[in-house]
Amino acid sequence: MIRFLLKGLLRDRSRSLLPFITVMLGSALTVIGFSWTNGAMSSMIESGARFSTGHVKVMSRAYAKEADQAPNDLALAGAGSLLAGLAREYPNLDWTPRIAFGGLIDVPDAQGETRVQGPVAGLAVNLRDPGSPERGLLNLDKAVVRGRLPERPGEILLSDGFAARLGIGPGATATLISATMYGSLVVQNFVVAGTVRFGIAVMDRGAMIADIDDMRGALDMADSAGEILGFFRDSPYRRDEAASLAAGFNSARHGDGGEFAPRMVSLHEQSGLAQTLDFAAQVYSLMLVFFILVMSIVLWNAGLMSSLRRYGEFGIRLALGEDHGRLYRSLIAEGTIVGFLGSAAGTALGLAVSYYLQNTGFDLGSMLKNASVIVTDVLRARVTPASYVIGFVPGLAATFLGKAVSGIGIYRRETSRLAKEFEG
Repeated sequence: MIRFLLKGLLRDRSRSLLPFITVMLGSALTVIGFSWTNGAMSSMIESGARFSTGHVKVMSRAYAKEADQAPNDLALAGAGSLLAGLAREYPNLDWTPRIAFGGLIDVPDAQGETRVQGPVAGLAVNLRDPGSPERGLLNLDKAVVRGRLPERPGEILLSDGFAARLGIGPGATATLISATMYGSLVVQNFVVAGTVRFGIAVMDRGAMIADIDDMRGALDMADSAGEILGFFRDSPYRRDEAASLAAGFNSARHGDGGEFAPRMVSLHEQSGLAQTLDFAAQVYSLMLVFFILVMSIVLWNAGLMSSLRRYGEFGIRLALGEDHGRLYRSLIAEGTIVGFLGSAAGTALGLAVSYYLQNTGFDLGSMLKNASVIVTDVLRARVTPASYVIGFVPGLAATFLGKAVSGIGIYRRETSRLAKEFEG
């Protein structure tokens, strides 16, 4: 039966060409859209985790309420012992302390007077400890544009664009004007060891990277940390496992009173990321439904036109004794074959484009200059096993619906009137 239907479709291309092209394009767009959305969300999660949220993050309860403002007066005290405890309790995660701070970078002239100033968003991380994961997390070795990474106390990194606007480079002296943990004014000189470009607009606008020991001394935060970030060692973020870790940690310390008691949150609990990712998933689901509906309407119309051309054929088959149900099922089978072949061709085309976008990416830097979220300038698609099958969903569903609706007219053909129709 299938062989018979295939021969009919190949010999009469008017029955299959338009539906095949429609399904192929719809499936290809579905695969590309799925892979692109998957890549964009993965990029947002990965970049946000490395530079801001971690897979899980430990903060004081008071700090967690105002985390977006980086309130170092509410930072964790006794960070060393807490860090050691986390390493023992959760050995499958890498833990690293950080301090986020803000202030002004002041560049003096030859007389020591202010020549230029600029606002800076600072991040203190463990740079000089050889066992620290920070160089890999922030990709510092590849991010260096000029100079080198800090090797001695008092050395910092500045984002390359920010340093260019200030008119300084490696070896220059820059003065940080900020506030200590206790609210006092701090004025601290640093030497610019190098400049970096992360490819993330919010970081490249005006970032300063310093060693955490230097900033603890400058900000009067001995043995303190604003945040302690945890990362799964096998790299991928696992939402359910992170949420379970955070719930267990907080439950075990439920009795610890005080606003400075530690609290763990997962990546999805920070910066409204859960709502963003859930919204993106809903948007893609709506897009998939839209593709199915549009393709079904197109295939329905194509089926109606095909039925008009095949009006006599259907009549002859009914006159020869083929019942309405069998004829209707064969019509749906034809559509399913076309849908499968079109979905396969569309999936192949979509995967080819998706792999290209995965390897090359698409530079959106000009559109993200004023972005406030941490996302890389070059967005890439991400091909997953689901990418190989997602194109068949609209392809098969649309062809089935299209043929099912357009083929209903078969049941309106009355065998008692066939002879009269043939005479006409």
